Order: sequence, then C-alpha cells, then structure tokens
Amino acid sequence: MNKDEKAAVIDRVADQIQEASAIFAIDYRGISVKQVQQLRAQLGDADARFQIVKNRLTIRAADKAGAEELKELLEGPTAFTFVRGDAAVAAKAIATFRRQNGVLEFKGGTMDGEPVTIDEIESIARLPARDVLHGQFVGVLASPLTTLVRGLGSLIGGLAIQLQQIQEQGLAGGGADAEAEAASEEPAAEESEAEAPAEEAEEEPTAEAKEPQEEEQEETSEAPSEGEDQKPKEG
Repeated sequence: MNKDEKAAVIDRVADQIQEASAIFAIDYRGISVKQVQQLRAQLGDADARFQIVKNRLTIRAADKAGAEELKELLEGPTAFTFVRGDAAVAAKAIATFRRQNGVLEFKGGTMDGEPVTIDEIESIARLPARDVLHGQFVGVLASPLTTLVRGLGSLIGGLAIQLQQIQEQGLAGGGADAEAEAASEEPAAEESEAEAPAEEAEEEPTAEAKEPQEEEQEETSEAPSEGEDQKPKEG
C-alpha cells in the first residue's frame, strides 16, 4: 500500500468514526474471511459495518477524528464495528455470531462519543431493538386512562413507601444519637443547677456544644470473494 492509498484509508476510517453513533472494538482473532462476510450481512439491519484496518492507520484516523478514547483499545488484533443505526441490534448481532461461531470478543467502545465498557456493551446487546421499545412505549400510552393512572399510581406509591422507610431509618438513627448525647450531658447539667442561686433555678444550662504478539490486519475495502474459508491476512 503506497502513501496515497494509506492516506485514503485514514480519511475513510476517520469519516466512519465521526459518522458513527456507536463504535464497538472487537478482538477478531480466529475469524475467517467467509465469516467476516456473514457477519457483515447480519450487521446490515443495524446499518453497521465491521471493519479491519491496521492499528497504526486506525490510530492516525482516530487522531484525525478527535477520538482519543478509541486509541487505547487498539492493542492486539482489533476490528471496529461502526454503527450508524440501532446500536442494540448491532451489539446483539455480534453477540449472537460469537455464540454461534466461538469467535469475536468485545474490547470496549464508544456511544455518542462517550466510552462504554465491555459489560455495558453486553447489556446493550440484551436490549430489545429500538422499534420494539418504541412499540412498547406506544402500547403503554395507548392503554386505557384508568390502567395508565393505576400503573403510575403504583409506581409513585412504591417510591413514596421507600422514601418513608429511608426517612424513618434516618430519624431512628438520629433519635438514638440524640439520646446518647443527652445522657452524656446530664452530669454537667446537674452540676450547673447545683451551683446556681435559687432564684436562677429555672434557667437551664446551655448544651456544649483491568496469545500471540500483536498482529495487525489490513483491509483496504471489501472482503475477499465469497467461498474463501481462510483467516484474514494479518500483517
């Protein structure tokens, strides 16, 4: 790959970083060219692209795109999945592919420019698709008013009970502390009263106060032709 070709790859990856709503970094060791093609087809529903590029070129692309948080994920063989559509669908597709083929591990990523951990991506993969969530929300709003009111009332009532319990626990703790403090001050109070003149007896005393060496995979654009069941060239 000559200088101009490398510059074109860097520009393309930088554009993908800037346009993506979510980016998942993935350890791709063990995946074949044919499997890459299958995964890309499955990611199409999420408008997502699985991309393998040399780490040093991706680092330069991240610099150009102002995505410093991605550079620390580029250790060892690393592919990026650039998501422009539904992040939950993309994460679910990768998780399902991993379960079926025994390859691909999440390394972290970003969503809306903010870093996300492996556990957070795994949680995203368990979410329903965006259109399913939207349908569920619309279904709630379309419920009879009495059902909606009862549901909201139950939620608010449960929250009120929890707040009341917290308040009672706090008062109980405060009361115990107050009694202990009062008990410790009684001798001083009695001594003060004994010394005071009779006419001042009514005055009360004042209380005192986180395998092989790193291999970088290069891919200029499309995967090799269908049917090649070999591992992507790493170099």
